[in-house]
Amino acid sequence: MLGTMQDRPLTLVHFFERAERYFADKEIVTGTPAGTERTTYGEWADRTRRLGSALDRLGISADGRVATFAWNTARHLELYFAAPCSGRVLHTLNIRLFPEQVTYIVNHAEDEVVFVDRSLLGLLAPLVPTFTSVRYLVVMEDAGPGHELPTFDGVEVLEYEALVADGPPAEFRVDDEWRAASMCYTSGTTGNPKGVVYTHRSTYLHTLAMLFADSVGVTEQDVVMPVVPMFHANAWGLAHAGVATGASLVLPGPDLSPGALVDLIEAERVTVAAGVPTIWMGVLDELGGRDVSSLRAIPCGGSAVPKALSEAYRAATGMPILQAWGMTETSPIASVAVVRSGLAGRSEDELADLRACQGPAVLGVDLRIVDQATGEPAPWDGESRGELQAAGPWITATYYDDERSAESFTDDGWLRTGDVAVMTPEGYVRIVDRTKDVVKSGGEWISSVELENEIMAHPKVAEAAVIGVPHPKWSERPLACVVVRPGETLTKDEVLEFLDGRIARWWTPDDVVFIDEVPKTSVGKFSKKDLRDRFADHVLPTA
Repeated sequence: MLGTMQDRPLTLVHFFERAERYFADKEIVTGTPAGTERTTYGEWADRTRRLGSALDRLGISADGRVATFAWNTARHLELYFAAPCSGRVLHTLNIRLFPEQVTYIVNHAEDEVVFVDRSLLGLLAPLVPTFTSVRYLVVMEDAGPGHELPTFDGVEVLEYEALVADGPPAEFRVDDEWRAASMCYTSGTTGNPKGVVYTHRSTYLHTLAMLFADSVGVTEQDVVMPVVPMFHANAWGLAHAGVATGASLVLPGPDLSPGALVDLIEAERVTVAAGVPTIWMGVLDELGGRDVSSLRAIPCGGSAVPKALSEAYRAATGMPILQAWGMTETSPIASVAVVRSGLAGRSEDELADLRACQGPAVLGVDLRIVDQATGEPAPWDGESRGELQAAGPWITATYYDDERSAESFTDDGWLRTGDVAVMTPEGYVRIVDRTKDVVKSGGEWISSVELENEIMAHPKVAEAAVIGVPHPKWSERPLACVVVRPGETLTKDEVLEFLDGRIARWWTPDDVVFIDEVPKTSVGKFSKKDLRDRFADHVLPTA
């Protein structure tokens, strides 16, 4: 027996038209070097439709990839909806990746057009000649008037405002909810980054999860400020949730300094502000004497939230940080550390420990811990460790055009996250390690393997291993453990100077220690566990 319900596709067009129809007077605020810029959902919707028709005029193909290299702004939000609602695919480019990774991503995704903020053009322009599929570069002026457009062979350069002004509003229609809406690439901790393609359906359902009271609970009454970049895992779903509910949006632009963020929270009466732990570490020192009483939730993810940081916010604002967990592969929200009613009577220390977990799975997501030795689910006892695996309607089932997909998924279709975790009896996930030894610094990943390879390219280095050690601001920073070739001498400064220009500057190890040999496992691999134990109390030098 079949039901009698209508078959209506779950697409982003519904969110867009809802904001346009019901919330035309609600504000979208963008922070700029010249001050705040204000628009309304009504004005934003008109510009978004005009941008959609501009993509038609440019001849961007029916499922063409529309790339962005931009800050959190109202223009970026226009692209967030103009591309998918016109049937195309939004592709947000991470401005912090290595240049060669940006080139790989653009070419692998076959981007046809790249929209770039003027203030970021200096990073992107040297790479444009390496792009094989890009036909247009559209510059979004955010640095004031008076700038000329650059020129490139084979790539037409256009100005965003002229492009939007020239065309009529487009009619948006997407009939297939399984159609691709957007794509993001992982941080590429080992090898090239891997692409994840989100459908209209998955984004629609993930957006609804952001509205659950037992998740972030975004409503029309909120003023939402995604400090997390719009190029980082869909801005954690907050941009879509804001539009879907008609919540006011505050987009901070390029200035993410603690003072600027507190200014926006105070002036705009922000209720939900989300960012990685390092952001909130800096903001904490700015809270003295400031009125942030409008805040009702501070979602935080990207890396584990230190218990001390969460408790410091509880002391300063009356509320702890709300820890969430997810990945590019999970859209990203998969769990949120809400405190259930049955646990609320525990002691403050116990509650602080609970809030320091990654939380229970949100409705719609299944999480399990699998013992890597037996392949069987580990018990939920808060002690048994295993690989964290995820499944759900907004969890990717594969990577885009990538032969490495098979190793990341189980035979029964669960995503292997690469995190080692325990599950409490109440179903709270607590991540305790990472299977690939990546260093998580400020919510971004640093590949220890790639960093080791660069160090070992030095002619005086015999072996090198990189581990993450605790850092008071960045959560973790890399420590290089180096073995010098016999008969050679080497200093820390020589190693760091050798790395200059070979790696992203923020990947540079905070310290270098010289050891006699790198400990090995029984099969000859570097034993990072032994090094972590040995240098667990290593104090990094201060700047």
